[in-house]
Amino acid sequence: MAPLPYATLIPASFVWPLKFCTGTTLVAWVLSLITGNVSQVDRIWTFMPTIYTAYFALLPLWPQEPLLPFWPNTPETVHSLVRQSYSPRALLMFGLVFTWMCRLSYNTWRRGLFNLHDEDYRWQIVRNKIPTWLFQIVNFVFIAVIQNVILLLLGIPTHIAAFQQPTHLSTSDYVLGALALADIAMEFVADNQQYSYQTYKRTGVIEANEWPGARIQWTPRDAKRGFVTQGLWAWSRHPNFFCEQSFWAIITLFPLLAPETPNLPSLSSGSMTPIWPLLPALVLCALFVSSTRFTESISLSKYPEAYRVYQSRVSMFVPFLTPVWGLLLLLKGKKAQVDEMLFGQGPTKGGKDE
Repeated sequence: MAPLPYATLIPASFVWPLKFCTGTTLVAWVLSLITGNVSQVDRIWTFMPTIYTAYFALLPLWPQEPLLPFWPNTPETVHSLVRQSYSPRALLMFGLVFTWMCRLSYNTWRRGLFNLHDEDYRWQIVRNKIPTWLFQIVNFVFIAVIQNVILLLLGIPTHIAAFQQPTHLSTSDYVLGALALADIAMEFVADNQQYSYQTYKRTGVIEANEWPGARIQWTPRDAKRGFVTQGLWAWSRHPNFFCEQSFWAIITLFPLLAPETPNLPSLSSGSMTPIWPLLPALVLCALFVSSTRFTESISLSKYPEAYRVYQSRVSMFVPFLTPVWGLLLLLKGKKAQVDEMLFGQGPTKGGKDE
């Protein structure tokens, strides 16, 4: 079935999401001013992409007129087929994003980050570095507005899929769906390994009922090192962040690799396929790269020697590059020493080879 054309560059189906995004942005900003805690968006990060994805995937479900303020609705000007028929591709994407939300919500809950008094420790460091007036500008422009816009952008791929109106799932849908589930599972393992390590570092006790993949025999040497280097963290300095970026890249590809041409409005007069559908994944990657560099600067200040060695041995995100870094260190004659420092378990000599 041919995909349905967009009526304008800002479809009627974006009216409610834009309204909802504006409302959550203002509420988050006002709460940050009242409480002095700027992590309000952090607490809703796990839910917002799912809300937008659900709205686009379930367009036939919503009434034409909102029942209450901010109640989702599907305007009459939205194409009749979209208002009447569910897209199996959009529903699959919604299911995957819902699964992603469950994983992230669980990890957020067990770390206590839903506590209204909790604030990302990095914001206090930013406060200490810049004047108060400049921090408030950062609070409004980046923390409140830009982050909420990014969360809205993550729903765009499902919006595109809803307008493709496929009659059935294609091979690309099944392949991408399997990759997305594997990605979520790997990110869950990375979260569990980090949580297990931090628990051991804090208590000195290895929990007996850890999730599969996180049952690692931590040692006092691991705790003394200060940061996790075992499991997936021996292959990527941030395997959870790598999986997070990969997941949204996979979601972005669903409508773009589908047999149905996306039929998207181009922002230029040329005939080239527009690249703006890649914007959600690209913007999220840019956010993670900049945020991770800042986080690593803090880690370097805490563990200047060990973390710098970790950076030279293990890739920031992509695990496939770690063997390359290992080969370069081997050619320099430093690999054994570096591996002993990062992965060694014994009191004098351990090591890890790849």
